[in-house]
Amino acid sequence: MDRKTKFLYVDDESINTKLIEINFSERYEILIANSGNKGLEVLNANPDTSVVLSDMKMPLMNGLEFIRQAKCRFPDKRYYILSGFDITDEIQDALDTGLIEKYFRKPFNRREIESAIDNES
Repeated sequence: MDRKTKFLYVDDESINTKLIEINFSERYEILIANSGNKGLEVLNANPDTSVVLSDMKMPLMNGLEFIRQAKCRFPDKRYYILSGFDITDEIQDALDTGLIEKYFRKPFNRREIESAIDNES
């Protein structure tokens, strides 16, 4: 059997991390971090992670700030942002410059996320 794709989800709200685990753990190996700094630690400890999805709005470091730092250290991973808000100029810029592959809106559509991950792996 193929090894599951390692998928890191970063979000400061535990209800959201639970939802990701419930919806995606059958298909992917889910790693969770509750802050951008923790996300960087998880990536250091799990260099074979291939997909990173981060919530946008978090204290201390927002999702794009986290992804900016992560991508400098780990440029080979695919990065996505999840937000409960409409697309902002900052998110649009991240898409235009290739910082992130895609933006997903909360509440997330499981099939949309799976399709993005599976079509690009």
